[in-house]
Amino acid sequence: MRQSRSMLSGNTAKSIILFAFPIMLSQLLQYNYSFVDNIIVGRYASTDALAAVGNVGAINSFVIGAALGLTSGFTIPVAHAFGAGDRRGVAKYAGSSITVAFLLGLLIVVVAHIVSTPLLKLIGTPKEIIKLSAAYVNILYFAVPLQMLSNNFTAISRAVGESRKPLYFYAVSVVVNFCLDLLFVKHFKLGVEGAAAATFISHGVAALLTGAYIFKFNEDADIKKSDLKPNRKIALYQLKLGIPVSLQFTITSIGSMALQSAVNSFGASVIAGFTAAGRVENLTNIPMSALGVSAQTFVGQNYGAKQYDRIKKGVKTILIMGVSAAVIMSFVLYFGGYRLVALFMSEPVPAIMQAAKAYITAISRCYFMVAILLTLRNSLQGLGFTYANMIAGAGELLGRLAVAFIFTPLIGFAAVCYAAPAAWLLADVPLIIIYLKKRKTLDVSHFSVAK
Repeated sequence: MRQSRSMLSGNTAKSIILFAFPIMLSQLLQYNYSFVDNIIVGRYASTDALAAVGNVGAINSFVIGAALGLTSGFTIPVAHAFGAGDRRGVAKYAGSSITVAFLLGLLIVVVAHIVSTPLLKLIGTPKEIIKLSAAYVNILYFAVPLQMLSNNFTAISRAVGESRKPLYFYAVSVVVNFCLDLLFVKHFKLGVEGAAAATFISHGVAALLTGAYIFKFNEDADIKKSDLKPNRKIALYQLKLGIPVSLQFTITSIGSMALQSAVNSFGASVIAGFTAAGRVENLTNIPMSALGVSAQTFVGQNYGAKQYDRIKKGVKTILIMGVSAAVIMSFVLYFGGYRLVALFMSEPVPAIMQAAKAYITAISRCYFMVAILLTLRNSLQGLGFTYANMIAGAGELLGRLAVAFIFTPLIGFAAVCYAAPAAWLLADVPLIIIYLKKRKTLDVSHFSVAK
């Protein structure tokens, strides 16, 4: 094992920052898939098209988020094996994760196409945009196996301490997506279908490049053909870790869909404003998210190496960095978010801008809770306690359901704006309790790395 890329020694803060920075850039590039789609569709198609693309956000989180959550759980044992210096274990777990991810991706494609239109109707999608929304997702979902593969390849790379290479590959795929978006939407006037097709092709490019790196150039993975053969025991163990992470995305997405149904009752302009503001929020969320991903790798590797004191100190350091980043991003949102929303329209529409400003103002006041959520959730994942994801997801679901069905009818759109903070709070409380409990018992006698 090449320890120069590990997170098992040296200054914790320095290791985290050096590891997290490429992840931030990678997530920024990945984010550009939807960000570019929204800008180009909003500028060169129509407001209805922008609303249609934004309307499917909650459903996409339900389908795609659940799929990618599986791969996040599958690669936890890879980090454990790397930390333990088990070279064959790394290859064994990595190979199994690739095969299981792809097979599940094919299954998810079928299920997604069956449930997409009923879900669009269930969340009360306005009649003027339901066909556009369906056309967008029914193309986009064919990319799920490709997304699962590229996400899985990237997770393997990060589990063995390499966070820079995926950045280069996503840069290429984002450029492909941008060029194809302009070609399909602006030049050929293909609307939402063109945007979805561009995203599908770019995901294929990302899967090809990340896969080539893992199989041909990543010496720490060293995956053989025999490692790709399904192993029942390993697959079941990885599913045991991955399913709770996937369910967390599914549970929170149900809350998001319920909230989206409340937003949809206010009409296309509010939907468009909520969509644009949400994209800006996702952009400012990247630093905390990258630190969370880093926490999972840091904890996972050190857990495999049985360096429990380093885990405790590391999580504390990451939490401080995450909250600090959240405070900075709160100011960015409050003072600059409104201007970023204008990028989504050729000419700002007052109703859209008003809805976006209300949402951005509300979440900027509570953003520190995101850092707590992402740090503790990913740290517990790194330890293998993925059930905490489901508990936190249930808290998020409760917060969004309460806003959608109780407070929105009473208060109106102002309640929608505080749905995310309510969800973060109800997720943070159980995560803090669980982490503090596990921290006290973080001893070799209480844990064992599965073989």
